[in-house]
Amino acid sequence: MRRVLCVYSSLFIFLFLINSMQALPLSTSSRWIVDNKGKRVKLACVNWVAHADLVVAEGLSKQSVDEISRMIKEMKFNCVRLTWPLYLATDRSLASLTVRQSFQNAGLSNFIPGIKAHNPSILDHSLIHAFQAVVASLTKKKVMVILDNHVSRPGWCCGNIFDGNGFFGDRDFNPRLWVYGSTRMATLFKHDPYVVGLSLRNELRGFRQNVQDWYRYMQEGAEAVHNANPNLLVIISGLDYDKDFTFLKENPISLSFKRKLVYETHWYSFSDGHDWENGNPNEVCGNVKKEIMRLSGFLLDLGFPLFVSEWGVDLREIETNDNRYLNCFLAWMAQHDVDWALWTLVGSYYIREGITEVNEYYGVLDWEWTKFRSKGFLDRISLIQSPLQGPRLSNGNTHKIIYHPSTGLCIKRNLVKGVHLGNCLNSNNHWIHTHKNTLTISGSNLCLKAQRLDHPVKLSHDCRGTGKTRWEFISDSKLHFSVSLRKGEYGCLDVDYVRKKVITKACKCLSEDHLCNPESQWFKIIDVSVERDTNFTDTLTNTSLASVLPSVGRI
Repeated sequence: MRRVLCVYSSLFIFLFLINSMQALPLSTSSRWIVDNKGKRVKLACVNWVAHADLVVAEGLSKQSVDEISRMIKEMKFNCVRLTWPLYLATDRSLASLTVRQSFQNAGLSNFIPGIKAHNPSILDHSLIHAFQAVVASLTKKKVMVILDNHVSRPGWCCGNIFDGNGFFGDRDFNPRLWVYGSTRMATLFKHDPYVVGLSLRNELRGFRQNVQDWYRYMQEGAEAVHNANPNLLVIISGLDYDKDFTFLKENPISLSFKRKLVYETHWYSFSDGHDWENGNPNEVCGNVKKEIMRLSGFLLDLGFPLFVSEWGVDLREIETNDNRYLNCFLAWMAQHDVDWALWTLVGSYYIREGITEVNEYYGVLDWEWTKFRSKGFLDRISLIQSPLQGPRLSNGNTHKIIYHPSTGLCIKRNLVKGVHLGNCLNSNNHWIHTHKNTLTISGSNLCLKAQRLDHPVKLSHDCRGTGKTRWEFISDSKLHFSVSLRKGEYGCLDVDYVRKKVITKACKCLSEDHLCNPESQWFKIIDVSVERDTNFTDTLTNTSLASVLPSVGRI
């Protein structure tokens, strides 16, 4: 394998880096990812699959790479977790195969006309150059990229623990080759500042997994990547399909470098089996949040960034397991303001597990890659796309919002509309949860008061924290606000979805019943302590990046 050669023009590198250096590269400050001025940068990413059988980023037969990059930006993702197979960086015969040859060899020549129509410039490029072209397109749109080593041998991941990709020493997971390939990939993108991180390995799993080898090889791989490209965030996964870091409580990882380490975790509804559909939603939500904190969330308290690099749901909204999980998980992510990457961008796959043209119902793009699969879902995640907290307070301006994960909206007050749901990021929905359990509007003497069941709540000057103004968290989920309406009668904060009014109704699903749905009554108080102005990547540079598109290196 030949040495990686970088062929940027010196002048372009100089101009590009000068214009970008105001914010990049990224580093860490305690549990936060920050730019080079110490300002919080929240990774709000989407996964784009390029590790599968054909080793070509999905969707290029249906849409131009630049149009896909534009849509990513339009959906307000500031980052892509771009997956790649190890053999792309270590197997010269694979890396040099052209896109056309990859489809022909797989018996999928029917996709070639689509690629020729939408992406003619990459059709006869090598697979490694096609991968670079995708990165270059994202860079042009100022979308940050995290390179995720998803598997070794190209193919779908990760339902089978016997697929040879699970842990160090498996058939297709040679530790020496893995360090070598990770180093090469880090080096290949050394001069692109928008490539901000490298995820060492996706979802470690299987019968071979053990803590001793995890420390040995993860530390070795992290050091190698950092030495090859010190600008990168080094992102490290845990055990058991990227969920378990409990061993770090007793024995922290030892690395020579500082302020570049990020841990990643994954959590789906199926991470908990069928608990969501078979159990009481409040009880399951409470248990799941505790389990996340036990296995990986504790790293936040230890001062490390936690990147939830895979989570997602079936966007058809027909899966009870997914629907219940999503409301609880959105509340948890907003509360802890973690960095994340949604699974997935992909609307359809060329081929997945032997089936062609598979419709990906987790994908934010539709099967044709031309429209958003669910605009409502994008609205729901808009709050968590913004940084809510950070290492530095914004001029001492801190406040709380009351978030309703089922809609993605927050409780607001308005002289005309009264108390209703609205955009979380506007300035007139700041609240204080007092020690008397009143919900008071910041800067006023008004508080939230219930009237009676099935009626809208209102604002009141009587804020003594008794009766109808005393709101307490109840249920295992800690997402219900309960209020005493009269002797022996209680109600919970709820939503009239038609009018977007905030009302009081009888409390739902507090225990045992697994058939009920409490989502309209789930609210979460979120601390907000950073200003949310423009998108981070919009503040960088307007320099044209067209010259990134030519091949920037080869293996």
